[in-house]
Amino acid sequence: MSELRFDGQVVVVTGAGGGLGKAYAKFFASRGASVVVNDLGGSFKGEGKDTRAADVVVNEIKAAGGKAVANYDSVENGDRIIETAIKAFGRIDVLINNAGILRDISFKNMKDEDWDLIFKVHVKGSYKCARAAWPYFRKQKYGRIINTSSAAGLFGNFGQTNYSAAKLAMVGFTETLAKEGAKYNILCNVIAPVAASRMTETIMPPDVLALMKPEWVVPLVAVLAHPSNTSESGSIFEVGGGHIAKLRWERSQGLLLKCDETFTPGAVLKKWDRIVDFSNPQYPTGPNDFLGLLEESQKLGPNEQGEKIDFTGRVVIVTGGGAGIGRAYCLAFARHGASVVVNDLVNPDDVVNEIRKMGGKAAPAKFSAEDGDAVVKAAIDAFGRVDIIINNAGILRDKAFTNMDDKMWDDVMAVHARGTYKVTKAAWPYFLKQKYGRIVNTTSTSGIYGNFGQANYAAAVSLVN
Repeated sequence: MSELRFDGQVVVVTGAGGGLGKAYAKFFASRGASVVVNDLGGSFKGEGKDTRAADVVVNEIKAAGGKAVANYDSVENGDRIIETAIKAFGRIDVLINNAGILRDISFKNMKDEDWDLIFKVHVKGSYKCARAAWPYFRKQKYGRIINTSSAAGLFGNFGQTNYSAAKLAMVGFTETLAKEGAKYNILCNVIAPVAASRMTETIMPPDVLALMKPEWVVPLVAVLAHPSNTSESGSIFEVGGGHIAKLRWERSQGLLLKCDETFTPGAVLKKWDRIVDFSNPQYPTGPNDFLGLLEESQKLGPNEQGEKIDFTGRVVIVTGGGAGIGRAYCLAFARHGASVVVNDLVNPDDVVNEIRKMGGKAAPAKFSAEDGDAVVKAAIDAFGRVDIIINNAGILRDKAFTNMDDKMWDDVMAVHARGTYKVTKAAWPYFLKQKYGRIVNTTSTSGIYGNFGQANYAAAVSLVN
């Protein structure tokens, strides 16, 4: 990597007091960059603060002849971190969102603070730093952002519901920034690294940690952040133990059904094997051509029917059930025998009355999805149990990233991310007790592929994957 230099560039590394962040900071400084070493100096659980972590790294860089300054702010104060770079070095070229904490605990025992703190650091922190750097990147028509996901984010992991959700949010967020940044030469990628750190010490044995050096992640980050990278953006990479691999989406060939009264759950169930058949896959970079597929659908004959699905005795909660897709879910479950709790902050009563008029059972729950305890209580009070949750509630606050403010970010996160967590968390004890539960969460093509003007929404709906 001797050919890769960063002379004249300024690199901000968050969480640079140890582990991967320290390795990044020392590498970039050794290759000519001026480095802002950010670290709050807290524990891996996000407790406390100490300036020594950042100071030690800065001193090591300076002792080796490099240029570095320390910053001790939480990543929630990303504007202060970027301000440190501007005041010290006059610009910023590369942002590595690396700061992270763990609050590992089973979903059953998770507290709101365990969920909220993880999101403040990993998701809100990455947003705040990127948002503060964005105007400088646009003005100079150059910028590189490396966001950090994890294997837990990509594949899930026991005891890490909070961490997994936050880390997958980085995918939709990164893909959206890549799209919005392309015309300004701002390239954004996301990595899922495996390396020795304070966080991985809790889950890896010492002999494995000794081989999983942070230094083995650095070369990939250097390549992605270097000016010679002019095209790789919006990508996901796994890296660790000497191995680097790019990940991509895979779509099954799927099943096309006629959109008429014969498009029933039984018709879907009849040919389920075709829906999940990956023998002839596609590798998409964006949403399917649904309008074209709908046109083809209309040319088909009636759908073959399979076993009729019956939800008699089951209780279903549908969040955002007062209109649109949510209303359609409520009516469909009621027709198939379920008792339905229509949750909607605005008006659940119209759908409740609609269900009752057709002979079904329904009850309203006029609460925000963030008040998940109240939503689930409405089900228990009305029907004595809960079996199925359809987390469908959603809002939009679309805006170009350069014009996005904290309220737009927070409002979308509150409904899509925290609302999904709160309703699910409230229902979980009932699911465990009865040894039965079904949850359907709602993402979006924006969460999978990113979308212009939807950095907040893409991050929020990406995490429910």
